[in-house]
Amino acid sequence: MSNLFIEYPKCTTCQKAKKWLKDNNINFEARHIVENTPTKQELEKWIKQCDKEIKKWFNTSGLKYKELNLKEKLPNIADKEKIELLASNGMLIKRPLLITDDKVLIGFKQDEWEKTLK
Repeated sequence: MSNLFIEYPKCTTCQKAKKWLKDNNINFEARHIVENTPTKQELEKWIKQCDKEIKKWFNTSGLKYKELNLKEKLPNIADKEKIELLASNGMLIKRPLLITDDKVLIGFKQDEWEKTLK
């Protein structure tokens, strides 16, 4: 399987990550996070694969996150509902996401990506 790179193309962090992948000759399939939002099933699988808690999957600097007042609401929402929320709107998901055969990376931290992919 090729690496799956889930991005919002206008996001500068996504653009940096994509450039880094290309510069390092790492194959990937790009997927638009809004046009093709991850499903509840995909998110459940990836969250299990990832070593981060569900709240780390939220784009806390996003307008939608703030609009829905999730900073206040998330602590009182069950994990199942959090996943449903994420699956309902790609703009709620922290990006970019990189899904490899055995790892899931959230956000672009170059040193973490280098350690995982090289």
